[in-house]
Amino acid sequence: MKIGVVSDTHSRSLPKQLIDELKNVELIVHAGDFCSAEDLRMLKKINEVRAVFGNMDDLELRRMLPESDVFEMGGVKIGLCHGKGSPAASLEFVKNRFKNDKVDVVIYGHSHKSFNEVMDNVLYFNPGSPTDKIRGPHCSYGILEINKGKVSGKIIKIKDQNG
Repeated sequence: MKIGVVSDTHSRSLPKQLIDELKNVELIVHAGDFCSAEDLRMLKKINEVRAVFGNMDDLELRRMLPESDVFEMGGVKIGLCHGKGSPAASLEFVKNRFKNDKVDVVIYGHSHKSFNEVMDNVLYFNPGSPTDKIRGPHCSYGILEINKGKVSGKIIKIKDQNG
């Protein structure tokens, strides 16, 4: 099972590479900062979407989406929220947010900087931003693969922002 993971799209045009990949996953997970509900509706035309709102999202999105979510896919329990503060503070924020939920994976965004690391038996996964590299070295998104209750994450760099 493949899950496409994005965050911090900020109402900018998504790269063709990302759109093509999202057509071939079982689920799109967005960790917030769409900015407008129209962007969520556009993603839903590509595939099924599970999402939370971020600090830059408009009131309509805040009414439609939760601030955080816990769900299961393929025997893997996933926590999802946007994050807060600096990149280091954002990781600590999500660790604290899901510490009592016994999750296998925490997906978050906010920092625009990709992160893919297991700590204390939990995969912390930030796909970065596919449209903005303000704090990261590249634009990126992520893929989570679930196989027999095991999960692995992969950060994918956007090759051509215009293509």
